[in-house]
Amino acid sequence: MNKKLTELQSTAISGSDITSSCLYVSALTILYAGQWASLSLCIVALVLFLFRRIYGEVVGALPLNGGAYNVLLNTATKRTASLAVTLTILSYMATAVISASEAMHYMSSIFKELPVLIATVVVLFCILTISGIGESANVAVFIFLFHLLSLVILIFASGVFISEHGFSLLEINWNIPLQSSSIWKALFFGFSAAMLGISGFESSANFVEEQQPHVFPKTLRNMWIVVSIVNPLLAFLLICILPMATVGDHKESLLAYLGHVTGGRWLSILISIDAVLVLCGAVLTSFVGVSGLMNRITLDRILPNFLLKQNKKGASYRIVILFLILCLSVLMVTEGHLGSLAGVYTFSFLSVMGLFAVGNLLLKIKRQKLPRPEKATVVSVLLAILFVGAAFYGNILLNKASFYTFLKYLLPTLCFIYIMLNRIEVIDVLIRLIEFLYSPLRKFVVVVNRYLFKAKRRLHS
Repeated sequence: MNKKLTELQSTAISGSDITSSCLYVSALTILYAGQWASLSLCIVALVLFLFRRIYGEVVGALPLNGGAYNVLLNTATKRTASLAVTLTILSYMATAVISASEAMHYMSSIFKELPVLIATVVVLFCILTISGIGESANVAVFIFLFHLLSLVILIFASGVFISEHGFSLLEINWNIPLQSSSIWKALFFGFSAAMLGISGFESSANFVEEQQPHVFPKTLRNMWIVVSIVNPLLAFLLICILPMATVGDHKESLLAYLGHVTGGRWLSILISIDAVLVLCGAVLTSFVGVSGLMNRITLDRILPNFLLKQNKKGASYRIVILFLILCLSVLMVTEGHLGSLAGVYTFSFLSVMGLFAVGNLLLKIKRQKLPRPEKATVVSVLLAILFVGAAFYGNILLNKASFYTFLKYLLPTLCFIYIMLNRIEVIDVLIRLIEFLYSPLRKFVVVVNRYLFKAKRRLHS
């Protein structure tokens, strides 16, 4: 029997993903919301608070791997649940590839000659060698704690910098005109971009069976606390320390630049190393999360049982290898230019969150008698769906091309999942097709065969 994950291990696996968002979400939010970025991030923290109860109720009532797939499977149809599977796998795939690539971009800021594409492939293969969720958890704990320590040092250095230089730059930044025509638009677009800051929150629900009893709600609480404090605080510090115009110039490594300004070269290197580690941790989270999810849907016969084979450490290595192949194929197709995958990442993640909230409502209606440790009110669930829908619409307005790219990836993947789900019907269609094609040929063969036998008899006669 495999050893169950502790609170720290479970939090670290999901937390490595969700806390890595601070490396890019502050820059994104400032670009759209300007000086109101911290408020946009606080609204995101409020949405995450609503989802704490939503996830807690669903997983408390149905403590099985699968996340949104699990709740929809138990409250709707298998076909509807398959939509959640498709979106979740797309989200994990995009997360793994983007995180690995971004980690190597940070690494290239230290080692200038680093070939980013090759290094990204190496990272994905290195994650593959970590077999077993226990090993993954131990690595994730180290990455998570190192990341929190690095953020504390950066925040402390920023506080010292402000105490020495004052808030004069904050006053200048605060009076800069907004790009949007109003504060409300700035908050809306900033909120839409900032919703990426909670990606990874859904991961814990995909490996809940590997966690010790009563650990799951604690992981949700811990992730919410870290995100609610760190992301708005970093956005505020950035506005206090950096001119607004420089944010766009350094958006790919903004926190490393903040470290350089507040602490010098050593702090910039520390934040870059931290970024590499925590982004690799996000890749690890993707592998762990997708393993739990794909193992579950394979048990439900959506995927072939061939994938259930485990090694001595209890890892479903065939699932991990399949996921690695998918990630490498995406990396090769895009040739390392992952801007298009960002749209897949954004919309698939938001769709998964929305479907989970819908599943919560269906659970209240169809499975009322199931015991659950906590309950989310109907109003809070509807409010959460409204916020996610607003963020989805806002991201379409911000980047329509990314939405079309998301559809290009979604539709083929959805077709594959539905074909696997309806294998019996597909086989029946193939049998009918073969019979349809073979029937005229069979008649022709019979007629020709009779003619040849008659001809042979005539020749013998």
